[in-house]
Amino acid sequence: MIQRDRERKARHDAERPTARERGYDSKWDRERAAYLKAHPRCVMCGAPSRVVDHKTPHKGDKKLFWSRSNWQALCTPCHSSRKQSQEKRR
Repeated sequence: MIQRDRERKARHDAERPTARERGYDSKWDRERAAYLKAHPRCVMCGAPSRVVDHKTPHKGDKKLFWSRSNWQALCTPCHSSRKQSQEKRR
């Protein structure tokens, strides 16, 4: 099962556009840094935040991508585990 999941994820990643192609460019880097400065704690656990997460996946929708009301500050462990688990259940 674990090997099958890894293979599925590898296929998905091979077809996925790069982060820069998805909009995570230098403008995003600046906005992300400003947002994390204003929101230094993870909204899930209170640890120092490192990730600006889109609450609702934008799926290429630029308006949703740049909507700050759709952003939340997360620590890396919460983004990599809790948030990903929540999205899988949807």
